[in-house]
Amino acid sequence: MNGIGHVNDYSGQVIFSGKKNELLTIDSLDANKAVNNTRQIIGRIPGVNIIETEAGGFTANGIGFRGVNPYQSIEMNTRQNGYNISADIFGYNEAYYLPPMEAVSSIQFLRGAAGLQFGPQIGGLVNYILKNAPAKPFEMTVSQTTGSFGLYNVYTSIGGTKGKWEYFAFAQYRTMDGWRANSDQKQVSGYGKVTYNASSKLKVSLDYTLLRNRIHMPGGLNDSEFQQNPQQSLRARNWLQSPWNIITANLQYKMSANTSLSFTSAYQFSQRDLIWQNEDSWYPDFSPDSIGAARELEKEYFNNITNELRVLTNYHISGREQTLAFGMRQAFSLMRRYEGGIGSTAGNLDLSQYGPYATAMNFRNNNVSLFAENIFHVGKKLSITPGARFEYLTTTAYGYAENEDSSSAANPTLNINNQTNTRTFALVGIGAQYEVNRKINVYTNCSQSYRPVTYSELTPFGTTAKIDPNLKDSKALNADMGIRGAIKNILNFDASAFYLYNYNGIGTVPDGANFLVTNTGASTHTGIETYGELNITDLFFHSAKIGKLSVYNSFAYINAVYTEGIYKGNQVEYAPHLIERTGINYWIKGFEFNAQYSYESKAFGDATNVVSDPSAEIGILPSYWVMDASASYKWSKYKASLGVNNITDEKYFTLRTSEYPGPGIIPSVGRMIYCGLSVVF
Repeated sequence: MNGIGHVNDYSGQVIFSGKKNELLTIDSLDANKAVNNTRQIIGRIPGVNIIETEAGGFTANGIGFRGVNPYQSIEMNTRQNGYNISADIFGYNEAYYLPPMEAVSSIQFLRGAAGLQFGPQIGGLVNYILKNAPAKPFEMTVSQTTGSFGLYNVYTSIGGTKGKWEYFAFAQYRTMDGWRANSDQKQVSGYGKVTYNASSKLKVSLDYTLLRNRIHMPGGLNDSEFQQNPQQSLRARNWLQSPWNIITANLQYKMSANTSLSFTSAYQFSQRDLIWQNEDSWYPDFSPDSIGAARELEKEYFNNITNELRVLTNYHISGREQTLAFGMRQAFSLMRRYEGGIGSTAGNLDLSQYGPYATAMNFRNNNVSLFAENIFHVGKKLSITPGARFEYLTTTAYGYAENEDSSSAANPTLNINNQTNTRTFALVGIGAQYEVNRKINVYTNCSQSYRPVTYSELTPFGTTAKIDPNLKDSKALNADMGIRGAIKNILNFDASAFYLYNYNGIGTVPDGANFLVTNTGASTHTGIETYGELNITDLFFHSAKIGKLSVYNSFAYINAVYTEGIYKGNQVEYAPHLIERTGINYWIKGFEFNAQYSYESKAFGDATNVVSDPSAEIGILPSYWVMDASASYKWSKYKASLGVNNITDEKYFTLRTSEYPGPGIIPSVGRMIYCGLSVVF
C-alpha cells in the first residue's frame, strides 16, 4: 500500500501500543516536496487541519487535530528525530523551522495520548524522522525544482558508512518571487550528522541543524480586498528573518538483550527579527499616512537546553513478555523579547534601531518531568498500557512592557520584577489493544494532557490584542477507540471515534475596539477519523503487468462546541465540521501518479462566532475545496517530476489574524505548476 501505516507496539524507547498513531513514509509519496506542500504530503492523515500561510510570510504551515487551534502548530509537540524544534515548547511553541521533505524518511503522528511520554501539547505529537546514512561508503543526491512565481529549489545530500562511522548531511536553497505581491523569499536550510558505532551495544551521534531565511510579508486583507484581488498587498515594507540553530548529541546503549536506553541533549539558539508597519494600522504603505513613516522593530532570542533520558525494558510475568518504558526530562529556556522599537523608514530588510523599545521582557522556564508507561500482556491477544507523567514547571518574567490599559496614560510602562509562576501537572492515562489477528487490532486510550500559557499570551503582540490578567493553563482529557490494520495487500484501514474535553481553552475575542486573549471556557470535541486505501489492481486483476492502482479516502467529522463559559453553545474557532481528502495513486515501471481532492467545511475565526467584522481579523472561514496532481518517472539513477497544486485556481483562505503576519485575511496560494529532476550518484 502507499505511504501510510502505524507504528508497532513500541519503537526505540517509546510505547505506541493502544494509541491512535500514524506513520507516513515520505519517499512513497508523489508531492511538491520543494515547498513542503503540507496539504499533499500529510493531508491524507485523517483530521489534520492545515493553516496555509506560505503566501503570507510564514512558510512552516501550522497543523492541528480534533478542533484544537492549528495556528503555527501551537497545540502540537513538534519534533525532529525525537527532539523539539519549536521555539520553546513551554512558552513560545511556534515551529519556524521544519526540515525539507526531501530529507525526511518518515513522519510519526500521535494524538492526545502523546502527553504521557512527551509532555505538552493537547494536539499530540508530530515527529519528523530524517534519512539515515546509506550502507555504502558514499552516496550523493542532487535535486532541482523550478515552478510558478519564480520558484527555484535545489537540494543536495551526501551520506555513507565507513567502518564504525556513519554520516549524513543535506543543504537546501530555495527562492521564490511569491504568488502575492511583496511575498518574495529566500531560504537556506542544512543538517549534518555523524554517528560512531563504538560497539554492538553503544552508539553515539552529534548533529547540527540550521535555517537562514529572508521573508517579505505582504500583510493581510479585509474581505472586500480579498474578493477584489487576493494577490494584492498593502504592505511593501514588512520583513522577517528567523535564523535557527539546533545542536544535538545522542547516546544509544543496549544494556542487555532486553533493556536499552537513549539519552539526548539538545541546545537551541535561535531568533526571530521583524521589521514592519504593524497591525495597529490599516493604512497602505503607499498612502500619505505611511510614506516616510518609521516602521516597528521587534526581536526575539531563544536559548533552550533540553536533556531527555529514556529507558525501555522487556521482562516476563507468568511467562508472558511485558514492556516498561520510563524516563525523565530536564529543560531550561530563556527568551528575550523586544517590541515596539523605532525602526527605519526604508523599505528593505533593515534592522537598525532608531529609538527605544516599548517592551523589553525576559522569560525563563525551568522544567523537570518524570514519566512511565507499561504494556501488560493479558493473555495472547489483549494488552493494557497504563501510564503517568509528573511535570514541574516554573516561569519567571522580568523587564518592562507597554501598559495595555488605555486609562493609565500617565503610566505608559509596566515594570515587571521577577514575576514567577510555579505549577505542577500530574497526568495519567490508560490504553488497551486487542489483536484480532496478526494484521488487525482494536485499540482504545484515555489520557490527560495540558498546554501551558505561552509568552505571547502573557504580553501583547502589538496593541490590537490585550491579555487577560487571569489567564490560566489549558488542560484536556483525550479518549479514542478504533480498529486498524490490513486485509492481505488489498485494504489498509484505520477507523476511530474520539472525545476531547478541553478545560480553559485559550483564544482571542473582541473587547471593545481591541481584542482580548483569554480563557474562552471549556469545550467538548467529539467525532470520527477514518482512513482507507483500496488496492484496485490486486483486488480485481492480480497482474503486475498493468501496474498498481489504488484509491484512498481520509475523512474526519468534528463537532467542537463550547460547553461552559460565556460562549457556551458556540462552535470552537478553527474547528470545521468536515475535513475530507480523497485521492488516486497509480504506479507502473518507474512511473507514479497521484491526484488528490481536499475539502474543508466552514469554520469561525473566534469564540464569539462573529460572521463578519470590518477589521477582517475575525469572521467566517468559508468552506473550500482544492485539487492537486503530481507525477514522476524514475529510470536508472534519475527521477523527473511534474505537478500542479490548486489545479482549478481556487481563491480561498484558512487564516484570519489580529497579529503577525496580518492583520486580516491571509490568502492561500493559487494555481502553481512545478517540475524537477533528481539524480543519485
